[in-house]
Amino acid sequence: QVQLVESGGGLVQPGGSLRLSCAVSGNIGSIIRMGWWRQAPGKQRELVAAVASGGSLDYADAVKGRFTISRDNAKSAVYLQMNSLKPEDTAVYYCNVRRLIYGDYWGQGTQVTVSS
Repeated sequence: QVQLVESGGGLVQPGGSLRLSCAVSGNIGSIIRMGWWRQAPGKQRELVAAVASGGSLDYADAVKGRFTISRDNAKSAVYLQMNSLKPEDTAVYYCNVRRLIYGDYWGQGTQVTVSS
């Protein structure tokens, strides 16, 4: 099994910044991708950013230039730096790990609210 624990969410004003962290533990072999997804009320869960095992990055168009994903292999962690936050970024953010053959694992989610 794989355990994912997110932290760093909260309330921030428009234009502000937050940094999300995800600590990964357990059977972490064969990880091929780590990423962040989000789900706003009444909407489907969507990919925000992901980093593949080879280092390639993928960002949703809505966050390009504002969000940065990074990983720390030594700490088995993945981070999401979010700058210039907008009200439409308000959502529950989920950490995701994909393992070859075994599939996807999810964290419990952390709320990000962007409001004045």
